[in-house]
Amino acid sequence: MNTTSDQVTFPPPVVAAMQAQLPAVAQQTVASIVVEVPSYADAFSGEMGRAISNAVQLALGGFLELATTAGGVDASRPIGPALEGAYSLGRGEARSGRSMDALLAAYRVGARVSWRHMSDTAVGAGLSVGSLARFAELVFAYIDQLSAASVAGHTDELESTGRVRRHHRERLGALLLAGRPLHDLTPAAERAGWLPPRTLTAVLLPEVRARGAVALLGQRTLQLDDDPPGLDPALELSVLLVPDAGDGARAALLRALEGRTAVVGPARPWSAVAGSYARALRALRLGLRATGPAPLDTEQRLPELVLRADEDALADLRAAALAPLDGLTPATREKLAATLRSWLLHHGRRDQVAAELFVHPQTVRYRMGQLRDLYGDRLEDPQTVLQLTIALGPQPPAS
Repeated sequence: MNTTSDQVTFPPPVVAAMQAQLPAVAQQTVASIVVEVPSYADAFSGEMGRAISNAVQLALGGFLELATTAGGVDASRPIGPALEGAYSLGRGEARSGRSMDALLAAYRVGARVSWRHMSDTAVGAGLSVGSLARFAELVFAYIDQLSAASVAGHTDELESTGRVRRHHRERLGALLLAGRPLHDLTPAAERAGWLPPRTLTAVLLPEVRARGAVALLGQRTLQLDDDPPGLDPALELSVLLVPDAGDGARAALLRALEGRTAVVGPARPWSAVAGSYARALRALRLGLRATGPAPLDTEQRLPELVLRADEDALADLRAAALAPLDGLTPATREKLAATLRSWLLHHGRRDQVAAELFVHPQTVRYRMGQLRDLYGDRLEDPQTVLQLTIALGPQPPAS
């Protein structure tokens, strides 16, 4: 609480002396900031330098306005122009990509330099020693107000630019997933302040695990949470578009996504990432599942994705290719189908087929004799071999 006893009364001669010294104090304050705050060494040569110099003069002028207030001065009394200048200075620091560390250091330097010069002037003009301590409290409380105003400006600017940047990046991501042409994508990337990479890889994962994944994958990763196209909102999934995660970098991407129930599409040129997203979305819709904590890598499931591109056609092909087995009992049919599949994959190498099926090579020979009786010469026909290879490929999960 501020009371009259907490206030300082400045005699007119003291006020006049400090006002006369104001330009010199401002100049000395700026010079000291340049020397003692290295990150501002070059800043004073441009627009930022003019803003800082103006802010110093506004701050000192605001302080003297407090000092000339009738009935004494109070550090809690707001000084509009000075606080507005400090607020703008904080926003400017944020726009320049700097933290508040340098500006707060500049305030500390300014408080020390101003206090030294103005207190010498005030005492020389007749300010009592008893009032000097109150004067010091006023100076540093005032600096605290200015610092708080700059911090607020810095925070507001970051929040504002952050919202704008997120909006532009989400818009860019939506355009990418929609497969828009390059002449739409390039300006959208520029508005988002996002440098296009060589490739992008689409990743689907639960929304609750997306933020942690982005922290691992880097801030250039685009994240879409707002109803990505083709995704059921009830699934609560996010889409990440990860830059340059192809070739040798894919293994690192898969490691970063372990335990996050992710589906990973292929790497594609950045402007064609809609194809990567379509691949991941198709794997999700087909119900493909990863084993263990590893994400579902669609690059490792290409045969299933190809075979299930037209499931009705695949069912017809299976029925036709395996028709010679229809008259067998289910157990015999299953054994002969497994043997035929292994025989095709191992190019008829009997010992390898036997090892895979955990049977004796003679058993393989016996079963293949049965299959030749059923298929005849067709097992030597390349077209039949192709059809059987496809028919005996990965099976869809039981519904």
